[in-house]
Amino acid sequence: MPSTFTPTPSETERKEPGIGGKPPVDRRPTGGGGGGGDDEWKKDRRGPRELLHKVRFFVLSALAADMFFFAVLVLFFFARQAGLRMDPRTHEFTGDWRPVLLPRILYWNTAVLLLSSLTMERARQRIFREIDVLEEWLGLGRPALRSTLPWLGATLVLGTLFLAGQAMAWRQLTVQGFAFDRFSTPASYFFYMITGLHAAHLVVGLLALVFCLGFLGFFQRVEHRQVAVDASAWFWHTMSLAWLLLAAVLAFGQ
Repeated sequence: MPSTFTPTPSETERKEPGIGGKPPVDRRPTGGGGGGGDDEWKKDRRGPRELLHKVRFFVLSALAADMFFFAVLVLFFFARQAGLRMDPRTHEFTGDWRPVLLPRILYWNTAVLLLSSLTMERARQRIFREIDVLEEWLGLGRPALRSTLPWLGATLVLGTLFLAGQAMAWRQLTVQGFAFDRFSTPASYFFYMITGLHAAHLVVGLLALVFCLGFLGFFQRVEHRQVAVDASAWFWHTMSLAWLLLAAVLAFGQ
């Protein structure tokens, strides 16, 4: 008995359209249905926003480690303040912590640093201003860069004033007898350590500002300029926040 040949569904779908069949269907895996090939296309997509997010994640991770370091330093500050030592003559435990009277210029320095954080945020907003960025993308000039540079320059000047004010505060403490040497008191030692380490971090921020002012114009792509200013802004804001916390500890924690 001759066998009956039944075409498979896939063969039926591949008949010529003129005789009632369906056109060939490209059966590709969709990864579970729903999205189809769009998911794979999105995964392969690379753009300026992804670069910004990557750099921002790296900067914020490093800053989180810095904030943790300052927190540990504050813990040592309070632990040393509560420490006692035994008097060899009376055999009594006494404290050797002599509070440091903070120079008034530190409060002015705090105001200057907060103002610099405002100018830095203004610079970050200007580099991301949509209408200016669109003009740069269209090759109509560099309005975003031109409006950002003055605010970066103002931040650089204010940051330099802050460091100069810190140097004056250290000089005033030395005159008061709180010099940073091996004979200094524990309180003055921690004061110089806390303010000095913060000043060193702020120098890094100033170098980043100098880089932005000097080399942003050489970047051909607007997103690279945005990343440089954004990373510098986040660093600067974090150092401003760190100083507020450290200044509060020095002023009210003794």
